[in-house]
Amino acid sequence: MSSLKEIKSRIISVRSTQKITRAMRMVASAKLHHAQNMAQNFLRYADELHDVVTTLQTVRQEEKPAKAVAIIPFSSSSGLCGAFNSNIIKETRRCIDEYLQAGATVYVYPVGKKITNEIKKDSTLPVNLDYCALNEKAEKEDVYPLVQQFVAHLLALYNEDKIQRVELVYHHFQSMGKQVIEHKTLTMEKRMVKAHQENLITEPSPQELIDALHPRLLNAEFYSTLLDTITSEHAARMLSMQTADDNANDLLNELTLLYNKTRQQDITNELVDIMGGKNA
Repeated sequence: MSSLKEIKSRIISVRSTQKITRAMRMVASAKLHHAQNMAQNFLRYADELHDVVTTLQTVRQEEKPAKAVAIIPFSSSSGLCGAFNSNIIKETRRCIDEYLQAGATVYVYPVGKKITNEIKKDSTLPVNLDYCALNEKAEKEDVYPLVQQFVAHLLALYNEDKIQRVELVYHHFQSMGKQVIEHKTLTMEKRMVKAHQENLITEPSPQELIDALHPRLLNAEFYSTLLDTITSEHAARMLSMQTADDNANDLLNELTLLYNKTRQQDITNELVDIMGGKNA
């Protein structure tokens, strides 16, 4: 059985750790609130833009098999967020293997240190690290110009037929306790105006509108995904810290009970020794 000193030392250690987890939970809660507001506000713009463009464009044709694919996985840049990063790493690996087995060339553009470090281990894949810190910068500054630059780079590759598909792999925020992995394919092709919409009175013309709005739609799709994964990261970290706090409480209760039992046993032993000495 552990001594009273050892048990007391463990109690002090657990309480110190609990202070850290509670502080991190509060920080994650504040960041989550900020990220949710940003995502919700931007989503209104993205939805309206999507409605305008889809109203003008023709029905999307069935996609052809892609010979070259750009995969953009989103992870966090720090840990202590449960299975958030391990799940996205596993899903990214599965997605890459699926395209490679189909005979496609895969280009990877990781966003987040955790997925970047994992992808860098595979030297056979073409990996672009220019935007791997995009999620970190998004919480400190306006990264929309970087998003525009990133999307313009992808669009140039698509127009040059160097890639035929751009797929995003990320966590979608559903609720505080649930973030699910989703795949989003960017609508890289710029479709023509619907035949029955050509008589719409617009300024400029419908086709000019599509030409101008299509890049903005891609920017909105990408940026909303970035905000979504940041929101999911903070929710996962908050939940992880809450779980750690609950486990610390359970451990403290067990240690306190053990401390009291050990103390009571020591007192009983001392009384027995005293009584034994008196009788002797």
